[in-house]
Amino acid sequence: MTELDRITEEILKKISGGEFKQEGAFNLRHNGIQLCHGDSEHVKIKKKEDKNGIDIYIDGSTNGEKVSIPVVVNASGVDDEVYNDFYIEEGADVTIVAGCGIHNSGCNDSRHNGIHAFHIGKGANVRYEEKHYGEGEGAGARILNPVTKIYMEEDCVFTLDSVQIKGVDSTKRETDITMGAGSKLYVLEKLMTHDHQFAESNMEIQMNGEGSSAQIISRSVAKGTSKQVFHPKAIGNAKCQAHVQCDSIIMDHAEVASIPEINARHLDAAIIHEAAIGRINDEQLIKLRTLGMNEEEAEEIIIDNFLN
Repeated sequence: MTELDRITEEILKKISGGEFKQEGAFNLRHNGIQLCHGDSEHVKIKKKEDKNGIDIYIDGSTNGEKVSIPVVVNASGVDDEVYNDFYIEEGADVTIVAGCGIHNSGCNDSRHNGIHAFHIGKGANVRYEEKHYGEGEGAGARILNPVTKIYMEEDCVFTLDSVQIKGVDSTKRETDITMGAGSKLYVLEKLMTHDHQFAESNMEIQMNGEGSSAQIISRSVAKGTSKQVFHPKAIGNAKCQAHVQCDSIIMDHAEVASIPEINARHLDAAIIHEAAIGRINDEQLIKLRTLGMNEEEAEEIIIDNFLN
């Protein structure tokens, strides 16, 4: 077992809910290098030979297993780019827990660009959980630019649970998904920005297979003078169903742009989009204030319930 420093352990608790352990199938990347990893009976992790990153092979007998692949950056000035490919065989059932935390106490920017590709076999069930978090008192920025590509074969299920907790100064997320016949996609994106932070999320879903379905829910809170841009795009190329929903709370002097886009290219493509941006409900604030909370405490309760 590799001994970890205090800051790394604290960041791992933030991005993994305190569940990261050096056992089973796992890979910990630290300041741009593979610090430690392990395999299990059904999951094998191999280091790429041609570029930074790993290949994760999940066989069809995997049933309810968790695979942890966190990234921690706690040095100022790190510029890390990593390519991770997941090969999930037919019939596998697996949860992949990822995420990145950056602690920057220096004057230089620290960034992590994670490029992930998921190749999902027929009938597989995959849950992918990703949390992003930033902290540190330095003037250097904490920057995260994830790219996620998902290739879904017939009758598989993919759940993407993405959370940006706080402290990330700049992020640009690019997500591209291709869906086969009978496949099901569930996306829940939650985002918090504050101060002068910026966040952009672009998502394109190509629904190519008959009977495919997608549910996309994005919820965000923008504080301070932060800016957010959401652009989910659902394209129906076959008989399919999709629902895209973007809800945001705007506070202080923040700015939020929500641009859901739907494109039906088949007679039986049924796609719906909804978008709403608004301030915190005054009636909810008043009700919580009557229970003895101050305004800040009441706002935090409302925001927490909204995001969760």
